[in-house]
Amino acid sequence: MGAPAAGEGRRPRDLRADFFRGIALWFIFIDHIPDNWLGHATLRNVALCDATEAFVLLAGYAAGIAYGGVLDREGWLFAAAQVVRRVGTLYVAHIVLFVMFTAQVGYSAAAMDASIYIDELHLDAFGDQPYRALLEALLLRFQPAFLNILPLYILLLLQFALVLPLVRRPRLLLALSLGLYAATRLLELELPTWAGGGWFFNPGAWQLLFMVGVVLGYRPPGAAAGPLRVPWRRWAGALCVAWLALGFALLFLAWHRPDLGQAAPLWFTGVLTEVDKTALHPFRLVSILALTYLLAHAVPASAAWLRHRAAWAFLAMGQQGLPVFCSGILFSFVGRLALEYNDRVIMQAAVNAAGLASLVAVAWLSGWYKRKERARRSVPALPPGRPA
Repeated sequence: MGAPAAGEGRRPRDLRADFFRGIALWFIFIDHIPDNWLGHATLRNVALCDATEAFVLLAGYAAGIAYGGVLDREGWLFAAAQVVRRVGTLYVAHIVLFVMFTAQVGYSAAAMDASIYIDELHLDAFGDQPYRALLEALLLRFQPAFLNILPLYILLLLQFALVLPLVRRPRLLLALSLGLYAATRLLELELPTWAGGGWFFNPGAWQLLFMVGVVLGYRPPGAAAGPLRVPWRRWAGALCVAWLALGFALLFLAWHRPDLGQAAPLWFTGVLTEVDKTALHPFRLVSILALTYLLAHAVPASAAWLRHRAAWAFLAMGQQGLPVFCSGILFSFVGRLALEYNDRVIMQAAVNAAGLASLVAVAWLSGWYKRKERARRSVPALPPGRPA
């Protein structure tokens, strides 16, 4: 969720990644609000993937840029230490978010006599065994709804720290990652949770998407492009468009014309029900990669509109991914409460507008504070004994 800012001798930020990460964060906020009309326009309704895939891919891309550069300048040990430090930041953020979200949902359920919130968001275990639930949350084995993305990201970064040197050998890295993905799906490997079953986002499967992002983001010193390039080919672009169109057609039949779907053969109607998110079904993987291929070539890094004032809000959100994501989880529950009170057009517009404005405000405040901190550290200290 974001990466260290570029500085002297470092590769400049890819504003495309920041912009589309901001879009993904906005979509996550929208999708977390039940009965949100704007949710019909997010990625999950037009493709066999959603904002989570975009977010993980872009997280890997940012990691490849930032920590691949540290690897080349400082070596594996220091680069791995930087990754682990980032993991510590994410872990603290996750625990703080867990406490705040649990308090928010628990208080609302008690005040409104609506235990359905506890059940739907899988927080009932906290009410039954609060001390054990807190311990399991610290161990990342208790993951209520909406609080399962950060644990996934934490594990992906820890894995990345171990294989960092392999970014210089991208084909080997992708081969190993693909092998783990295949083993996870074929052997149904999973990490257990306290409540039973496995993680909602299986790290053994989702690591492949993260590593693809890493390989796309890494660029050796002095090189104009990464060691594994994906050039534009018309036939490849046509295949991507055809695949995305097929996914849209399947979703349209499922949601808007179920009568036609019932008339189709059983093998066809079973396609969507088997496209699981937990272990990153190949259809979801191919869909996000196809979309990335098209957008990466349609929007060059030098696109002028990325530096226009109109793109600033999503750029700011993408650059401050962690605070924006955590705030979005809390804001989305407030939005749910508002729409349950009144879901008419005016309230729908107000909830979505206020939510976006709040996320942008969080991004601006976080960016402002970081700039102030950098400016303060850049001021040279006075020599000992010199009066201020």
